[in-house]
Amino acid sequence: MTGETPRLLVFGDSLSFHGPDGGYAADEPRLWPNVAAARLGGSSDLVAGIGWTARDAWWSLTGDPRVWAELHRVDAVVLAVGSMDTLPSPLPTYLRTGLRYLRPDGLRRAVRGAYLAAQPRLSVALRGWPAVLPTRLTVHYLEIAVEALRTLRPGLPIVGWLPSVHRAPSYGYAHPVRARTEAAIVAWSRRADVPVLDVPAVVGPHVLGGHGNPDGMHWGWDGHAAVGSAMVDLLAPLLAPAAPARAPAAPEPGT
Repeated sequence: MTGETPRLLVFGDSLSFHGPDGGYAADEPRLWPNVAAARLGGSSDLVAGIGWTARDAWWSLTGDPRVWAELHRVDAVVLAVGSMDTLPSPLPTYLRTGLRYLRPDGLRRAVRGAYLAAQPRLSVALRGWPAVLPTRLTVHYLEIAVEALRTLRPGLPIVGWLPSVHRAPSYGYAHPVRARTEAAIVAWSRRADVPVLDVPAVVGPHVLGGHGNPDGMHWGWDGHAAVGSAMVDLLAPLLAPAAPARAPAAPEPGT
């Protein structure tokens, strides 16, 4: 490791910084990256945004000079993206994200309000298609991110995760692309030798049981604690220092 305590660099989406009642600052100790880092005796640096996909993580990795600096100091990278990729997106991403640029402000608020009102109905009518990011692109961006990281830092531990589940009325409870993307990530992770956390297995009952954020997507503190603990189990063996080579036995007298 680069220091006395491990440093984690986490690329994430809003699941990494939203709690039971909204977003929190990255240093909130109850967020899962900080839960995991604390249990490992280290610290975490979170690079994330609302709605981030694997593509956004790649853009950050290649375009953010703060990330470039951190990559020389961290002991592991967590690619905690892919969940938002699988959500229904009735409008193409460039149009949906471009709503914020509409002016004047009244027009922007009216158009955004109309879209948010229509989104659940469109998600159901279109049966959850298309998704925010096609499965093949999610895998593509994860793959090139890992290749770049391994070129820069050979031997750096890298882990990923499987897309989370939701029961969000804002998406009409539709989520058909998740299973396809999960299967593709599992297949890629085996080829690339990248361990992945089974997020639905860890936090699925929490979310689907209605114990998280009322939005039906983000997690309560129990969910963050569970994910942080599971991430420790995934990372700890990768961060353990290699066992020192055993010294050759001293020759027996007279040999």
